[in-house]
Amino acid sequence: MTRPLRYGMTLPFSAPLPDHPRIAGELAAVGYTDIWSCEVDGLDGFTPLALAATGAPDVHLGTAIVSPFTRGPAVLAMTAAALAELAPGRFHLGIGSASRPIVQNWNAAAFEQPYERVRDTVRFLRAALAGERVAERYETFAVDGFRLARPPQTPPPIYLAALREGMLRLAGREADGVILNWLSADDVKKVVPYVHEGGPGKEIVGRIFVCPTDDADAARAVCRRMVTSYLNVPGYANYQRWLGRTELLQPMWDAWAAGDRRRALAAVPDEVVDDLIVHGTPAQCRAAIQRYVDNGVTVPVIMFVDPGLGTDPLEDALALAPDPA
Repeated sequence: MTRPLRYGMTLPFSAPLPDHPRIAGELAAVGYTDIWSCEVDGLDGFTPLALAATGAPDVHLGTAIVSPFTRGPAVLAMTAAALAELAPGRFHLGIGSASRPIVQNWNAAAFEQPYERVRDTVRFLRAALAGERVAERYETFAVDGFRLARPPQTPPPIYLAALREGMLRLAGREADGVILNWLSADDVKKVVPYVHEGGPGKEIVGRIFVCPTDDADAARAVCRRMVTSYLNVPGYANYQRWLGRTELLQPMWDAWAAGDRRRALAAVPDEVVDDLIVHGTPAQCRAAIQRYVDNGVTVPVIMFVDPGLGTDPLEDALALAPDPA
């Protein structure tokens, strides 16, 4: 068994943002080396990291993820440069295409050619964050004469969120690492080899949903809602088909397509919940997270799922901290 050198938690928590520097400090004090953000329909992906940087000046910081569809290339480069200046050598820029609802329905941008847009953005960011003047016509956008006025002394590594073969291989070829999501520990063994086709030494960040309670019924009730919310998005549905869960999830997909949300929720098997979302006592959760590491994840990052039992999320997060080496 190889213990991970890094071990992360996702912010923000439900606590007010002014509390987050303190929260980040408490997480670092019990052994968390990484604090990562997410960006869907709550807070943006950068502000919580800026606050965490002030409260935990030694931790790694990362976005998992921000989308190149919802920010222009120059704005994305400037924001990444600001975080890299605030946390030199510790900030990691995770980008990914996101999904049609986020990009098109909520942000009024056309969700077209996601693979090509992500690829082009990586190439632009490499040049821009190195301080180069960029005048380039890419396949999905053009930039004419942009140069960062304050390029970071240490350009941040770029990680790609990837689901299936094409984006996984792109992460291996052109990025510094990959961000995995919505997969089981056993699925890691199928996914990681595609990244390694691009060469060794890539960081494998695994976003792992963790619901810390030994009340399995309560955990499954909360997590079934997550499964129906996420895995009916076409990209995630196709991902689960590729991973081999078609037979298990088809009844849920059929009910959802028919507009019967209640039947869709009831159709999610326990097996799927238990595969994709870690739950149990803190010791059981740590053991399950270790299985991801044993199968190829180099940076496990907990995405905390509140079991809804009235417990304190921060206390639960502290209890999930890595065992001392």
